[in-house]
Amino acid sequence: MQDDKRYMALALTLGRRGQGRCWPNPAVGCVVVKDGRIVGRGATALGGRPHAEPQALAQAGDAAAGSTVYVTLEPCSHYGKTPPCAEALINAQVARVVVAVQDSDPRVSGRGLKMLQDAGIEVTVGVLAEEAAWDLKGFFLKTEVGRPFVTLKLAMTLDGRIATATGESKWITGPNARRRVHAQRASHDAVLVGGGTARADDPSLTVRDMGISHQPVRVVASRRLDLSMDSVLAKTARDVPVWLLHGPDADPERRAAWADAGAVLLPCDLHGAQLSPEALLAALGGQGLTRVYCEGGGSLAASLLQADLVDQLIVFSAGVALGAEGHPAIGALGVQAMAEAPRLQLASQERIGQDIMSVWRRA
Repeated sequence: MQDDKRYMALALTLGRRGQGRCWPNPAVGCVVVKDGRIVGRGATALGGRPHAEPQALAQAGDAAAGSTVYVTLEPCSHYGKTPPCAEALINAQVARVVVAVQDSDPRVSGRGLKMLQDAGIEVTVGVLAEEAAWDLKGFFLKTEVGRPFVTLKLAMTLDGRIATATGESKWITGPNARRRVHAQRASHDAVLVGGGTARADDPSLTVRDMGISHQPVRVVASRRLDLSMDSVLAKTARDVPVWLLHGPDADPERRAAWADAGAVLLPCDLHGAQLSPEALLAALGGQGLTRVYCEGGGSLAASLLQADLVDQLIVFSAGVALGAEGHPAIGALGVQAMAEAPRLQLASQERIGQDIMSVWRRA
């Protein structure tokens, strides 16, 4: 059992390398072991295919026969753009398959396991299941609920401010924290900000200085699309994808201008005067996104928290105070009693340079 956990932990590490790179497919890792030696490794490739299993089997070659295969998600059993991974494992004549978690996709959900068992392959399910379920939560949410996993990131002062009274926000946190943010962006399919943040900061929302070959989709939630056509996003929309979530009352001329610039326009229903947080996440899930990294601002952060749609909150706290006149990290929540306040559980805390990074998860 200890060996099973050790090899599955390696498969999970391989799978995490695919996060942000392989949507709409899950980021899966696979390890092939023969006589106590690793003979093959694989992870879901850029764009979602090839899948992890055939890559690991190809690396193993003839050594795959009689081997034990560790895979973080149930091997697929259906013909899509690639043949079923369960079939590849059967054809490779592996002896045993160890799976972390069963797939909830109705096209698979137990069928892959049954295919393996019917072929006489020993199957074990549930090794490091909790860790795998967390890593694959975005894929499961997209499949089961229709929305992506949401990480809300806040970089703020000791007193919970994200900008001065005049709107200045560069830089609250130090270079080490900012580099960590770029790494976190890279592990998500998309980076999301509200229209106010896009107007105030004119951000690029790209991953920089990390040596990666892919970029997350850049998403702005703006009810009326009142965003500058001279912005960095508008000028680079044909180079790195820009998606705009807007309301039904967005100006048609603005829609046309952004479409001409190369942006993808996604209409959303309203909740009161704002875009419905459920609708905007459903729109992103409908496009295949599994993991979204939201960087605010305060109104968007508040709406996601209020709707209980934040799966993970990452807070970078800097040793500086701006006072009550500064802009709050989280907008109005309408909380009248403590029982109404959103609550999360602390998962970890780490010093990053001179700042503190706290990771909170839904209870």
